Amino acid sequence: MVDTQSVLEVLKPVQDPELQKSLVELNMIRNVKVEGGDVSFTLVLTTPSCPLREFIVEDCEKAVKTLSGVEKVSVEVTAETPSQKPLPDRTSVDKVKNIIAISSGKGGVGKSTVAVNVAIALAQAGSKVGLLDADIYGPNAPTMLGLVNAPINVTKSPAGDILEPLFNHGIKMVSMGFLIDPDQPVMWRGPMLNGIIRQFLYQVNWGELDYLIVDMPPGTGDAQLTLAQAVPLAGAVIVTTPQTVSLQDARRGLKMFEQLGTNILGIVENMSYFIPPDMENRSYDIFGSGGGEKASKELQVPLLGCIPIEMSVREGGDNGIPVTVAHPESESAKALVKISQQIAAKVSIMALA
Repeated sequence: MVDTQSVLEVLKPVQDPELQKSLVELNMIRNVKVEGGDVSFTLVLTTPSCPLREFIVEDCEKAVKTLSGVEKVSVEVTAETPSQKPLPDRTSVDKVKNIIAISSGKGGVGKSTVAVNVAIALAQAGSKVGLLDADIYGPNAPTMLGLVNAPINVTKSPAGDILEPLFNHGIKMVSMGFLIDPDQPVMWRGPMLNGIIRQFLYQVNWGELDYLIVDMPPGTGDAQLTLAQAVPLAGAVIVTTPQTVSLQDARRGLKMFEQLGTNILGIVENMSYFIPPDMENRSYDIFGSGGGEKASKELQVPLLGCIPIEMSVREGGDNGIPVTVAHPESESAKALVKISQQIAAKVSIMALA
């Protein structure tokens, strides 16, 4: 006779492919109900962006259908994102589970485009997401998110002034661009840069977040040091193009995070190839090819994905409607969604390791 215990028994061998542990032992199978030949339960994943969601559901259904008398299996899928483990010498951001740095060795490789679209893709999947624009000298995120000239609110509290993040396309966001005139240059030395990044971390009303994506300035300077030494980072993503000079700088950026004890989630190859708008079946390797894959093998870090150059990516960034919102069917948007899934999966693995 089918009952709750027999359902759990046949589900015990089913593993989370990333964690390689039993779903039952991980408490990912809950609310099992048996009504005659109908079996239902809740599958609780470690992120709404789980890239293997359909495979896990299929494995669960197959396992339960091996029980004699089972006619129908219903699986409700939810997610509970785990938090990164605290570190004794670093201060977590209240209610923020995972902080992820999106960085690059040099400018002009599309790092901010990747950061903005990854944040949106995570939010589209159902996560609570914030974006901290730490590119103090070149704050472009307000333009990309359609928030140029948006009013910013500051509230008083016993701990000092608290900045209210702005909200658009499903994510919360703060940026130096909200605090200065569009043409005003920021000419700050290290201590002032350090101070504003800490304010963006600790004096912003982020609320509950599964992921806080930090768009870093290019290079290996004060901003990277401040972030890596202030908070327990879930990991860093390095953005590059296939071009040799970009890959050389990407290596330096990657090595910097390694020396600071930050987990490297992987490399993203942006501008991987060009797709002409009038010939979508064609592609051209404008900046070379295979550079990201070669670097990932040599540095022994994952290649999270390759993003093509499409007109819609540039248009979305200029118009304030990123490609993952404006053209989700495009190859670049699909690539960015897959990259967000890979990042979320790796962050969960590290949190539960």
